[in-house]
Amino acid sequence: MTIDVDFLKPVLALVLWTCFMWFWMYALRLPAFSKYKINPDDARHPGTYSDKLPPHVRSAADNYNHLHEQPVIFYALMFFMALTGGNDNLAGLVAWIYVGLRVLHSVVQVVIGKVALRFLVFAAASFCLFFLAGREALRIFLMSPAL
Repeated sequence: MTIDVDFLKPVLALVLWTCFMWFWMYALRLPAFSKYKINPDDARHPGTYSDKLPPHVRSAADNYNHLHEQPVIFYALMFFMALTGGNDNLAGLVAWIYVGLRVLHSVVQVVIGKVALRFLVFAAASFCLFFLAGREALRIFLMSPAL
């Protein structure tokens, strides 16, 4: 069995974006801790210092955490499809759209800060994930090769 590496490129792209968000988070957070005189030991519990940090600094940390939530389902689903034959062109396209929307979600959350816009982007990404999962469930449970 060979794995279609091209099909899994969206997985790698989202992993790399998550790594980028780690750097972005700390590029904002470390100077803010210094500027607002926050002792890192006082920040060991999430939310204990949130009233002292600007929203965009908190948003970067929130977004980094978000990239460890729903995308976990995406990762599992992509590997499942790659291993079981669900790795067709449509699934690959939707996977790339999902990744693009997750990147856009990060930018909206950290830079723009508009919750309504962020929700629309999140919902669109979620529907991509639901589409992939539903399509895969139909393929596996109904064993329809036409899907």
